[in-house]
Amino acid sequence: MPSAAAVQRPAPGARPRSAGDLLRWWRLHRRLSQLDLSSRTGVSTRHLSFVETGRSHPSRELVLHVAGHLDVPLRDRNRLLIAAGYAPVFTDRPLDGPDGAGARRAIERVLAAHEPWPALVVDRRWELVLANAASTVLVEGVAEHLLRPPINVLRVCLHPDGPDPRIRNMGASAAPLRASPDGQDG
Repeated sequence: MPSAAAVQRPAPGARPRSAGDLLRWWRLHRRLSQLDLSSRTGVSTRHLSFVETGRSHPSRELVLHVAGHLDVPLRDRNRLLIAAGYAPVFTDRPLDGPDGAGARRAIERVLAAHEPWPALVVDRRWELVLANAASTVLVEGVAEHLLRPPINVLRVCLHPDGPDPRIRNMGASAAPLRASPDGQDG
């Protein structure tokens, strides 16, 4: 089975590739064979192969079903749907907008309940969205230039002027972050 690196992940602003290419990328990224994915989804390996190679056009339901089993993030499910010729179904609402007010209040309650321990909320780019009052201890001694908005938490953590000198096991703690720069599996 080829590695996920052999099939490049599409850039967010790039022209959409085929739905089959994107599904193949996600399958390989999750380290699944077509047989593995077939047994998880109930879709035949032959049909998966035909979709991936462009010999068959996937239905909207198939795209969503397979993407769900591959644990594809909602934003990328929309990209899959667009590539397959369908309208996106998942909305992207900012927390600071009127539609996100309820979610923001809920997150703020969770952060407050987490005190006296520090807690942060970051977005998909590792930029700080919210933090509780106890989190100020995390930035003590961090260089001022790292704390100018937008604050990238990953950059602050891994930067030589960040908290590194105060963390005894920084090498072990940072290793997973350095191995997966986006900090996510997908």
